[in-house]
Amino acid sequence: MKQFVKVLSYVKPYWARAAFNVIFNILSAVFALFSFTMAAPFLGILFETHVPVMDKMPFEFSKEAISNNVNYLLTQFIDDYGKVNALLYVCIAVVVVVFLKSGFRYLANHFLAPIRTGVEKDIRSTIFGKILRLPLSYYTEARKGDVLTRISNDVKEVEISIVSSLEVIFRDPATIIIFLTSLFLMSYQLTIAGIILLPVAGFVIGRLGKKLKMTSFRGQEKMGFLLSVIEETLSGLRIIKAFNAEPQFNERFERVNLKYARLQKQVHRRRYLAPPLSEFLGTVVMMTIMWYGGKLVLGGSSELSSELFITYIIVFSQIINPSKSFANAYFNIQKGLASMDRIKSILDAEETITEIENALPIKDFREKIEFREVYFKYTAEPVLKHINLTVAKGKSIALVGQSGGGKSTLVDLIPRFIDPSSGDVLLDGISLNQYKLRDLRDLMGIVSQEPILFNDTFYNNITLGLNETSEEEVMNAAKVANAHDFIMDTPLGYHNSIGEGGRKLSGGQRQRLSIARALLKNPPILILDEATSSLDTESERLVQDAIQKLMENRTSIVIAHRLSTIQDADEICVIHDGEIVERGRHRELLDLKGHYHKLYKMQSFE
Repeated sequence: MKQFVKVLSYVKPYWARAAFNVIFNILSAVFALFSFTMAAPFLGILFETHVPVMDKMPFEFSKEAISNNVNYLLTQFIDDYGKVNALLYVCIAVVVVVFLKSGFRYLANHFLAPIRTGVEKDIRSTIFGKILRLPLSYYTEARKGDVLTRISNDVKEVEISIVSSLEVIFRDPATIIIFLTSLFLMSYQLTIAGIILLPVAGFVIGRLGKKLKMTSFRGQEKMGFLLSVIEETLSGLRIIKAFNAEPQFNERFERVNLKYARLQKQVHRRRYLAPPLSEFLGTVVMMTIMWYGGKLVLGGSSELSSELFITYIIVFSQIINPSKSFANAYFNIQKGLASMDRIKSILDAEETITEIENALPIKDFREKIEFREVYFKYTAEPVLKHINLTVAKGKSIALVGQSGGGKSTLVDLIPRFIDPSSGDVLLDGISLNQYKLRDLRDLMGIVSQEPILFNDTFYNNITLGLNETSEEEVMNAAKVANAHDFIMDTPLGYHNSIGEGGRKLSGGQRQRLSIARALLKNPPILILDEATSSLDTESERLVQDAIQKLMENRTSIVIAHRLSTIQDADEICVIHDGEIVERGRHRELLDLKGHYHKLYKMQSFE
């Protein structure tokens, strides 16, 4: 239930619309009551099955006084206009009342529409904001397809199942309260019997709803896995085709798809059970009331006349539909709560990379970056250990070593993509976690092994994160990065779309765009993560030339796979099994005949 209250908290910004919705629902319920109650006593007097009332009673809030005075007014109305005209006027009045009831119902829903769409929008925005704030380490465990399911399918399920049920929550209570009040005035005995029976029916429906929530939760998990399979297949389609693995992936997809279909079958069957079950239980309640009320009338009860009993049955029948709506809404809410539980797992995920209160601003890098006895681990086994390293301003530091040794993890500590498990990383003598996160990352430019580009124009990809830049500055950065010529070869130049992930470009072109982006940012600290390892010789030459221009007058930390690209580095650190095992300049490390020498020999440079 806490999750449902959480969803309702998203309604708070729309309280004014919710208030109008409630007001119009109340008005609709009032006119609905009149439309059902005014015709029966009128027809009784008109066709003389009920004794005309000639005397008016003093007004008081009692069944006898209200019934007497209504019948008195109807008697006077028939006497004044005649039976035929009175019948016509009453028919017109019923049409007007029903029109007002329907009109107010529409107005109530008119104000509900922006609440439904707004709540869905706000939940999705909250999740997306959380996705951006979560550390990169979160996504080492989370499947991309599962995250996509939660922000798309799960949010939509919340809208369909819970937010749509707000219509019932805002509308039906007013109807039930107004109708119950009138039923109490007609016969408190029958009404108490109905109040006892309805919760019993609700209990039966609640048991089924609980099972629906559990099954729905498992179904949404399977959908997340299904989307992961699709996403992996699309990403690796070239390799799948090259290795003739289509049958294998098809079988994998069919297996997951079948499990999801089985769970959805259970969900739909239980969901389809809600309307007939609630209808059956409503009929049981209705027939019980009819039997008990008929018994009172046939027994000569002074409280309940035959005309009043007919009116009572008509009004009571109108409570059945709102009660059934509550039952159906309960089923929908249970299904939506399963999706909200999955959304909650993202919203409640720990934001380990946080900014302290009164964090220090920083606009310049003045002296050095220091790693002091740094350890880092994702699980029990440390990825980095005993890291002690100083990177002085203006120097270039190269990190080399085996794949999986911890090089990328080490550089991820500098922009605080992750924080050390123990030890500390300092910038100009102050721990990184003391600085404002945005200011810290503004000091850094990153060029990764796999260029990260977006389905946008060349211009917007180069100016990523920058608000005030001129087209001339963008072109200058592209020229230095050897990217200007191929950009201008496209039909729209810098305003040409590059496609999803830059798929329209070669690997070297994508990398040069990444370098142009870093050049435009003009950061004092540069991080290069194997920026040329996956390129052909010609592309590598162009990219390496761009990198040399990028590194001028900057502090550089370079992860290198090809040792030929870092022979001029001020210091080379060899990382093996998470530790710095050797450090020095190129010639010094070769003379040691250790790990670096072995790597160098394997690349056949000598």
